[in-house]
Amino acid sequence: MELHVHLEGRDELARQIYQQLRAAILSGRVARGEKLPPTRELARRLAVSRNTVSLAYEWLVAEGLLSGRSGAGSFVESDPVARASRPRAGVPIRHRAVWDSIDAPPLREQAPRYDFGVGMPDAALFPYETWRRLLARQIRASKLNAEYGDAAGHPKLRAGIARYVAVSRGVNASADDVIVTNGAQQAFDLIARVLLEPGMRVAVEEPGYPPPRQLFASLGARVAAIAVDDEGLDVDALPNDTRLVYVTPSHQFPLGLPMSPARRAALLAWAERRNAVIVEDDYDSEFRFGGRPLETLQAMDRAGRVIYVGSFSKSLLPSLRLGFLIAPPSLLAPLRAASYVAGWYAQWPAQLALASFIDEGLLARHVRKMRRVYAERHDRILQTLLTDFAKWLTPVPSVTGMHLAARLRRGGIRLERELAERAFANGVGFDRLSAYCTTGRGQPGLVLGYGAIATSRIDEGLRRLRDCF
Repeated sequence: MELHVHLEGRDELARQIYQQLRAAILSGRVARGEKLPPTRELARRLAVSRNTVSLAYEWLVAEGLLSGRSGAGSFVESDPVARASRPRAGVPIRHRAVWDSIDAPPLREQAPRYDFGVGMPDAALFPYETWRRLLARQIRASKLNAEYGDAAGHPKLRAGIARYVAVSRGVNASADDVIVTNGAQQAFDLIARVLLEPGMRVAVEEPGYPPPRQLFASLGARVAAIAVDDEGLDVDALPNDTRLVYVTPSHQFPLGLPMSPARRAALLAWAERRNAVIVEDDYDSEFRFGGRPLETLQAMDRAGRVIYVGSFSKSLLPSLRLGFLIAPPSLLAPLRAASYVAGWYAQWPAQLALASFIDEGLLARHVRKMRRVYAERHDRILQTLLTDFAKWLTPVPSVTGMHLAARLRRGGIRLERELAERAFANGVGFDRLSAYCTTGRGQPGLVLGYGAIATSRIDEGLRRLRDCF
């Protein structure tokens, strides 16, 4: 154990060592059962006599904080309960007021038995053995070195992403246009760092995906929530001073509707007139079950106003923390610099493993498999909503993604909240539609994800949910 002890002067050295070791034990920095350095070794590191260190250890033994085991060494014996009860000293540090209104999502101690949670892929479908093989191939001395690498990401992965989105989504990009990120949220963070100044106007969808909205607000932007109708974001409602618009046009979150071609064209024309930037979050676009795929805003853009953001959190696993952004040439240098300043999040071996996963056609094959599974779950939930829940719910039309939204036919936020409480008590979890509105007065309803629930459990989960009505 590398235990830090700082000695001042040459007086009462044994007491100084004793007091610092005692403080480390009582504060919990040294855990119960941990072995302290041998007296000879600690004496050498501190440039004191061995008897000085031995005396400090004896005082700790006398207090019951340390025990010596013959031939094994000295071990911490303090009571962890007593340590935990000791208050931490200090004066509260003032933080920015915006953080009083933003909370990190709570960790779920235990998922509901019938989990219709949103945004979670089916981890059982992930190709663990294949990924382990690809990752192991990269963790070798011949593959790794002492350098940090390009802040924009590994060239092989950037080239692989450019090819993949060109084929699957019609995105116009080369490897030089791609910056690898630590998931979509870091992409939004880099964009905000580069483009936003305090007081700038940013527009987001209402209802909409909370993390980008919270990020923009945390940086001092004035966030305007713009209503979404059956065609997507209401372009006519955008404030004239808006400098950045965040949208999910392929699969609007959480409603699931795609933005119509006319509305897409109107948004691009508006951004060109107002010299604004559009952040296109291609949320859940991999999982399309019907209808013609619509062209991305990035592919339609002729003026260089769109930054395209994608993630592998849904097609692979969120815990891999791999995403990307594709930006116009004028923004690539500052975005790359922002990635450098923010800390090079994505791991090099994981980037190379993903590059191989893409190049060998494994990602496309995996997405096709997941699409078939999710299509079956989507159809099963939709048909049940249209029959067994017809008197209470109106499903929002959707042919893409990993969740379905349904509006309550009658009743308000109070009923929505009561249904969620009843369902949770009955072993069923889902998201409340109104929770995705900034005002808290949005239309009440249910958002049912089908990534985290096995197909065989859907029917019973919906039966239990119906009992709650």
